[in-house]
Amino acid sequence: MTVGETQVGTGNPPEVLDGPFSTRQLLRIDEALRLADHGTGLVFSVFVGGLDEPTREHAERLHRQLADPDRSVLIAVSPNQRRLEVVTGRHARKRIPDTYAKLAALSMVAAFGGGDLAGGIINGLDQLASHAGRG
Repeated sequence: MTVGETQVGTGNPPEVLDGPFSTRQLLRIDEALRLADHGTGLVFSVFVGGLDEPTREHAERLHRQLADPDRSVLIAVSPNQRRLEVVTGRHARKRIPDTYAKLAALSMVAAFGGGDLAGGIINGLDQLASHAGRG
């Protein structure tokens, strides 16, 4: 389903529009994901919502459910819990070591603290993709 598309049989827009992002922000995040994927050959994903405790384990479970977890990078953000987890798969971790993931996370946290959830995610994706380089 794309942004703005009506859910079949309901006449209502998708639930994603009820979230913390405007349509414009969702489109910008989608573009950042597309650029990161195509620029690196890795698969980037973003989860925004509540994370079960312990949050790291929940983020790792979400990561394992992705189509290609070894080549995937998941950014899991829980604004209400003030938690951020960056999970990299086995192959992705070779190109984005923990040190670089932590630097991107610090940048995202700074943006989140300033009230810019979408901008933080977009900048984090850009930083992670830049560190990964071409694949």
